[in-house]
Amino acid sequence: MQFSKYHALGNDYLVLDPKAGELPEKADTVRICHRNFGLGSDGILYGPLPTDKADFGLRILNPDGSEAEKSGNGLRIFARYLYDTGAVKNEAFTVDTLGGVVTCEIAEGAGSIKVDMGKVRFAMDHIPLDGPEQTDHNIGQKLTFNGKSETVYIADIGNPHCVVVQEAVSPQQACEDGPAIEKHEQFPKRTNVQFLKVIDRNNIQIEIWERGAGYTLASGSSSSAAAAVAHRIGLCDASITVHMPGGTIGIEIGNDYAVRMTGPATRVAAMDFDEEALSFSAASGA
Repeated sequence: MQFSKYHALGNDYLVLDPKAGELPEKADTVRICHRNFGLGSDGILYGPLPTDKADFGLRILNPDGSEAEKSGNGLRIFARYLYDTGAVKNEAFTVDTLGGVVTCEIAEGAGSIKVDMGKVRFAMDHIPLDGPEQTDHNIGQKLTFNGKSETVYIADIGNPHCVVVQEAVSPQQACEDGPAIEKHEQFPKRTNVQFLKVIDRNNIQIEIWERGAGYTLASGSSSSAAAAVAHRIGLCDASITVHMPGGTIGIEIGNDYAVRMTGPATRVAAMDFDEEALSFSAASGA
């Protein structure tokens, strides 16, 4: 199978064109994404696919084999792949994901890519939490994990996010508390997790634990959700730069909480995956 590898601020994906291979099974996805036994990535982007909802269809696989509804970095990477293969130019185009249809636009020279990510929702009846129901007017709930109770903010931008506002954030905290929140019993479909520090009215810093992928250097949907929460609770203005270990993403928040994300995507390599690797057993060494 022939893959094209890209990264968006260190969040790397393999693009598999349906012309080059079928959608991998769950176990095969895990092996392909493995950084020792496979090609190494934070997921697989499978497309372009036919769809009657948009110009292109896309499916997004996490490295644990589960399927993601939406990925901001994945969408920028997919847009860059379409640009590199001549499928699009600089005019806006649409992509259909499980988390909804988004609009992408690539700058001249592909130095940056804008994605209209859709509207952030705060009323989350499909992700139950203890305490009062979270609505657009009543957000912020207590969540108990790892022996402590914190106020968390739930946001949905086609995929679920749990934002924890802190005075300071660190990779260590994300790796310790992120798994406990992701798989908390009150999130039946699991959730992405962001630990958020407000720098000033136009800048935030986040550390990310991504559902199905683990600790992640950058995330477009996480940036969108965290920025929307910071704006919604009055800590930031509508124009926000999100600082992550992998770099920065620009977020613009509309009056209806429609989010426009701007950031780069970088081509890394064309990679030919040998199916011999699918039959290798780490336990037996054969």
